[in-house]
Amino acid sequence: MTMRLYNTLTRTEEAFAPSLDHTVRMYTCGPTVYARGHIGNFRTFICVDVLRRTLKYLLGYRVKQVMNFTDVDDRTIVGAQQAGMDLRPYTDQYIAAFREDARALGLEEVEENPRATDETNLRAMAEIVGTLEKQGHAYRSDGSVYFRISTMPQYGHLARLDHGGMKAGARVDSDSYEKEDARDFVLWKATKPGEPAWDFGTGPGRPGWHLECSAMALRLLGPPPLDIHAGGIDLVFPHHENEIAQSEGATGKPFARFWVHVEYLIVDEQKMSKSLGNTYTIPDIIARGFRPSAVRYLLLSAHYRKQLNFTWASLGQAEEALRRLTDFLSRLDAVNGPGAHPDIAARVEAARTAFATAMRDDLNTAAALGAMFELVRALNSAIDAREIGAGDATLIRAAFDEFDGVLGVLSLRRAEDQKPPVPVEEIERRIEDRHAARRRRDFAAADRIRDDLAARGVLLEDSAGSTRWKRK
Repeated sequence: MTMRLYNTLTRTEEAFAPSLDHTVRMYTCGPTVYARGHIGNFRTFICVDVLRRTLKYLLGYRVKQVMNFTDVDDRTIVGAQQAGMDLRPYTDQYIAAFREDARALGLEEVEENPRATDETNLRAMAEIVGTLEKQGHAYRSDGSVYFRISTMPQYGHLARLDHGGMKAGARVDSDSYEKEDARDFVLWKATKPGEPAWDFGTGPGRPGWHLECSAMALRLLGPPPLDIHAGGIDLVFPHHENEIAQSEGATGKPFARFWVHVEYLIVDEQKMSKSLGNTYTIPDIIARGFRPSAVRYLLLSAHYRKQLNFTWASLGQAEEALRRLTDFLSRLDAVNGPGAHPDIAARVEAARTAFATAMRDDLNTAAALGAMFELVRALNSAIDAREIGAGDATLIRAAFDEFDGVLGVLSLRRAEDQKPPVPVEEIERRIEDRHAARRRRDFAAADRIRDDLAARGVLLEDSAGSTRWKRK
């Protein structure tokens, strides 16, 4: 079973399969840890997580994924200086915050999470710099080492840069620069007062941002080409373009076969920015009364190559959609009639086929979710008509487990439900108190118990003489 995946390098959808040993070697550009990640960052990480899960659970490949932490660059250094902290403990706190948010959003742990400042990675960077110098792709100036883009005629192919507009011989020292302002970029930056520095044969200094990812990807996933290199659309230029130049300059081989980029998340039709106050973090979302599972659902609900507009209303709609799924599965738990029905099995199999087809079609998550909800509508009607038996229910649950292995929203919601905002023992005690109040016809007291729990994030639902609770 194969899938079609859009390749930014060729601007076409191509059939994807790993090149070695049934194992997908995938590199993801991880966070630059100078601040807590926001929902725009996590749209990329969630979409790449869904790609990872599709490759593993739907297509049956092994996956070796590397996602780095950029813990030394201009922004981390400035942040540490302003905080009066050494670089390592300063970035430690944001790595910890990222891991916390990643767990809350149901991201699978990847095989490797290297840090740029790990000595093994710094040595790998120094080796690349030395190789590029020997091969004439790099030169020294004022203690720094720069990549000479004129030595790579294919430079700019990923971003479709206009070679006629490139500034030959000009240099850029910062870790980012304006789009299409293609100039020689820094590989190794000379030591500046107050900045961290290392020397593994390159002279005292620290790596440029672009060099870090090349070294970690090649060290942990080589030999090139990698199968997939993924990241946000904002990284196409200069970061990924420069990764290609220095990696291919050093190895003489293509760096990656497929380049996968996730489109921007915008907020209320505007680009996210600190000045607008719309760079929401996961704690910000939770403070508004929403759950991370709803965030995950929303961020994967649109195709990854289309911009997604985040609004609080759309997050509420995601919560309602997710509730429809969980309510259906709760209804299914109550099915206890005997037997199984061939027409139900046929509906489930058709949904499984539609789901798999959508995900193999360049991760069409919107169509995959559509197949799930079409099945829910049909099965809710069948439950109403008492046309589902216990044998059908087992088959249906297995199908939804398969869907969720790829999307990862239902299992995340279940995990949240197991950690309610009120201790389970207290919820159960309050339910018994409410039953006692209703038996003595003190309905005002029963309503107060229900309303108090609702205010604290726990909803009570009465049916057939019993009460069940769920998170709000």
